[in-house]
Amino acid sequence: MTIKEFYNYSIQKGIDADFRTNEYVEKLQERRRKKYEKMSEEEKAGFDTESLTNPYSDSRILHLEEDREIKRVMVGIDFDVAELLVAKELGDVDLMLAHHPHGRALSDMHEVMELQADIFQIYGVPINIGEGLMKERISEVARGLNPRNNWRAVDVAVLLKTNFACVHTPADNISAQFVREAIEKEDPERVEDLLKVLSGIGEYKKAIARGTGPKIFVGQPENRLGKILVDMTGGTEGSPKLYEKMANAGIGTLVSMHISEDHKKEAEASHLNIIVAGHMSSDSIGMNLLVDELERSGTEIIPAGGFLRVSRV
Repeated sequence: MTIKEFYNYSIQKGIDADFRTNEYVEKLQERRRKKYEKMSEEEKAGFDTESLTNPYSDSRILHLEEDREIKRVMVGIDFDVAELLVAKELGDVDLMLAHHPHGRALSDMHEVMELQADIFQIYGVPINIGEGLMKERISEVARGLNPRNNWRAVDVAVLLKTNFACVHTPADNISAQFVREAIEKEDPERVEDLLKVLSGIGEYKKAIARGTGPKIFVGQPENRLGKILVDMTGGTEGSPKLYEKMANAGIGTLVSMHISEDHKKEAEASHLNIIVAGHMSSDSIGMNLLVDELERSGTEIIPAGGFLRVSRV
């Protein structure tokens, strides 16, 4: 696989694992394309044309010095200048593949958060409520990203002539689907049963050994689960005000990657069970399932930057 081929493969696998249907994702893309066609030349100059074919604004080829067959790839959850220098020191690394976004993918990450309103609607939260609360949170995230030095690592990749890409929401979609299917297969009844299911997944086993395995953040082990929402995609945490709406929609338990203190308090007030499965480990699931395809073709996978490699080849 070349770099571009793997990137396109990753985006398509993300679409296939999306909570929404492929048809719905394509409908959103068509709406974006029509909006672009109506823009003035001045507006088009600042528009990210990649978004016309890729529905995930937080996933991009950040720098492509040369498109080539991937024989050696360094994979990480978080990459920065240090990891880029390590790759240069190792030599013959064809691609630096990060999970968390950089460059334009980080600047535009807030745009992918609309996905969360669609997920909440699938679980019973009216779209007008989910969309209204998410718009407030999306605006907050966009303001927070604006002053950051989002291009720092990309600038170094350019100087080092290093191929650099990030795959965020597609990998998160794949993680969410994998964990959801693992839970559905075992059909746990109580919080402690769900914790056992998660602890049997390879990435979470490795995280447990590192002291960052799945943990109950809200609720008690003997609590019954009710309807379970695996909330692992959509850029970053949504609005904490959504927890009450989720509870009203019949959701009893959330499985998430991480949770802030403000979100935890709102979840407690809404009597939701919250299991935090783990950030690096949950991110690693989707990345593992993607790079397994590279390993099948003989590519060497070099784990770094918090990535917990579990091969299912």
